Amino acid sequence: APRGDATVAKQAYVSRATKFVTTCAGEAQSMARLLLSLEPSISKYKDRQFPGTQEEFEERLRTSTTVYVGNLSFYTTEEQIHEVFSRCGELKRIVMGLDSVRKVPCGFCFVVYYTRDDTEDCVKYLNGTVLDERPIRVDFDWGYVDGRQFGRGKSGGQVRDEFRVDYDVGRGGYGHWLQQEVQQAQSGVELQETTTMVDAPDAKRTKT
Repeated sequence: APRGDATVAKQAYVSRATKFVTTCAGEAQSMARLLLSLEPSISKYKDRQFPGTQEEFEERLRTSTTVYVGNLSFYTTEEQIHEVFSRCGELKRIVMGLDSVRKVPCGFCFVVYYTRDDTEDCVKYLNGTVLDERPIRVDFDWGYVDGRQFGRGKSGGQVRDEFRVDYDVGRGGYGHWLQQEVQQAQSGVELQETTTMVDAPDAKRTKT
């Protein structure tokens, strides 16, 4: 009987220990997810052009010396970018984002530093600051490769400017599709006015 009791007690202990370990593992996973959400070097999204897995993407963000700069004015120059971003460290390269059709700036760029420390300082101190009267977005980026300098919108610019309905003087006015609708409406009015003028009877011919 004592041996049987010992066996039962041992089984109960193993069961409790297993539940404890399982609970700790679950809490550890939850904490890991929490830390992942709080870690500034981890992005909440995965760039669709990144060729690897989500884990590889996150690792690249942790070690990259490249930042993505968004919400720029179309008129902000590379010289202005250099003046501002060089305050955080020596710059290796600046790549201005271009409209894929017209090959003109379309409101974003990539800035590459030599060291990770300077990259982290850049995100820490420059994200949300104002450049050309606009708050700019500065995020860790997985690394520039040729082709990423072009906008991904169907019209050539950034996707965010395709369907934008607000008027943004720093980004070309209204969004692309709204501009098209306005132009079509104006063309329709002009065509109607022209047709009316052509069809109007000549005043001289109508005199009796």
